[in-house]
Amino acid sequence: MSRFFRPALLVTAVLALLGFGITPSSAATSITVATAIGRQDSSTASVTGYVVGQPTATSTVVRSNFPNDYALALADSATQTSTSSMLYVQIPTAFRAAYGLQSNPGLLGKQITVTGTLAAYFTHPGLKNATAFTGGGGSTDPGDPGDPGDYYAAAAGKAGAQLKAALHTIISQQTKLTYDQVWDALKVTDQDPNNSSNVIEIYSGRSIPKSSQGGGVDDWNREHVWAKSHGDFGTATGPGTDVHHLRPEDVSVNSARGNLDFDNGGTAVAQCTGCTADADSFAPRPAVRGDVARMIFYMAVRYEGGDGFANLELNNSVGNGTAPYIGKLSVLKAWAAGDPPDAFEKNRNEVIYAQFQHNRNPFIDHPEWINSIWP
Repeated sequence: MSRFFRPALLVTAVLALLGFGITPSSAATSITVATAIGRQDSSTASVTGYVVGQPTATSTVVRSNFPNDYALALADSATQTSTSSMLYVQIPTAFRAAYGLQSNPGLLGKQITVTGTLAAYFTHPGLKNATAFTGGGGSTDPGDPGDPGDYYAAAAGKAGAQLKAALHTIISQQTKLTYDQVWDALKVTDQDPNNSSNVIEIYSGRSIPKSSQGGGVDDWNREHVWAKSHGDFGTATGPGTDVHHLRPEDVSVNSARGNLDFDNGGTAVAQCTGCTADADSFAPRPAVRGDVARMIFYMAVRYEGGDGFANLELNNSVGNGTAPYIGKLSVLKAWAAGDPPDAFEKNRNEVIYAQFQHNRNPFIDHPEWINSIWP
C-alpha cells in the first residue's frame, strides 16, 4: 500500500467535513460508579453518578443536615440507599463552595462527573484528590466567587501573636470526637503502612494489632501527648479527645511517661528503645521527637481558654504538675528543628483533616511558624 494513501485518515477527514466529531482513543471517558468501586487501584478516572448523600463514616451516609462540605457519595441510581453501591468522594478545598452539600443541598439527586484518584476514603471505595467537578449546576473554577481559598489564607502575612491568633481561629473549626470514637480514629490515623491490621505506637515505635487495644499488659491505649492533667481537661470532648495529640502507645510505656514534661536526659525506659526519663521529664525515641513537639505546639494554639477549657501554653520548665503548661520549650523547638515532618506524620495530618476532625496541625504544614510564634 502506498505510504500516501491512509484509509483511516481519509475516513476521519470525510466525517469531519460532514460535521461528525471524532474522539481520539486516548481521550478520557467517564466510568460508572460500579466500575470505580471495582477499580480501587490509585489510577485516575472520571466517574459519573448521582449525588446520594454525604459519607460521615465507613457505612454511614446522611441525606440531610449535612455537617460540612468535605465529602459526597455517588451512586449509579439517584435512589440508591446501600452504601456498598456508593463511591465516597473527597471534595478538595477549591470545590467545596460549589459542590459541598452543606452549602449546596440542592445537589442531592443530581448527576455529576468527578475526575480524581480511585482510592479508599473513609476506609471505603472512594475517589480522592479530585481535579475537576462538572454537572449538577455547580462550577469547577477554583477562582469562582465564594471559593474558600487556601486553608491558611487568613494567616497570610502575619507573625508572632497575630499569627497565633489567626491560626487559632482557623484550626478551631473542627468536628469534635467522643473519647470512644478516638479508638476507631487511631486505627486509621496511625495505621502501620506495611500492615493494615496494625497501628504504630508513638513512643516505642512498635507495630501492634489494632485488636490489641485495652488496658492489659502489652495492649495499646490512648496516650495524651499533652498530658491531660496539665490543665485538668481529662477525657472530656475537646482537648481530651483531640486526635492531633492522641496516639496509640503501649500500656506500660504510657504509664512510664505519665504526666511528665519533655526534656533531654534520664535513664532508659523499659520496652521503649531510645526513650529516656527521670523524675520530672520524658524523651521519646529520636525518630518522633519532632512529631511530639509539633503536637504540643498545636495544642498551645488550639486551646486558648475561650471554649470552656484551660488556656494551654508552653514554658521553659519541667515539673509543671497540674498547671496548664508543658515544657521544655527550648528543647521542643530543638526537637522540631532536628526531626522535620516525615511521610507518616504528613499522612496522619491529612487523614485527620479529611476523615475525622476536619482541621489541621499547622506546624506540620508550616514548620517555620514555630519560630515565628515562639522566637
